[in-house]
Amino acid sequence: MFYAAEDRIRGLPATQRVAVRQSDTRPLIEDFKPWFEVQLLEVSKKSALGRAIRYALKHWEGLTRFIDDGRIEIDSNTVERSIKPIGLGKKNYLFAGSEGADETWAILASLINTAKLHDIDSRHYLSDVLERIVSGRTKINQLNTLLPWH
Repeated sequence: MFYAAEDRIRGLPATQRVAVRQSDTRPLIEDFKPWFEVQLLEVSKKSALGRAIRYALKHWEGLTRFIDDGRIEIDSNTVERSIKPIGLGKKNYLFAGSEGADETWAILASLINTAKLHDIDSRHYLSDVLERIVSGRTKINQLNTLLPWH
């Protein structure tokens, strides 16, 4: 039921996403919390379901923050998909040339994934950034202007 609304608003601007969430999702969420509280009285505290409900109630504010902020996704699937290749390749990058290579790789992976999240072709982005740095068009104190969201 929550994901049906999310499917309809995927790709829309944050303001429109919030409007739909306020009208469609908020009432469901407001009914869901009391239902959780009733269910918690019905199930064993030691059961997996009881632990899951207590966890959800404990983190309720964070779990429902997406309703008021259209930039936030309902879940972390987008982020998990974007970092999956990093996890799969981490053994390959473990000894990537030097002692500090792991930090360099982490920075590069972060830039690539951030570019992807902003619908920027990562190869073109990195080529452009490197060309601007090497040519001197972007000075060392202006490197933050080269981040993907700029």
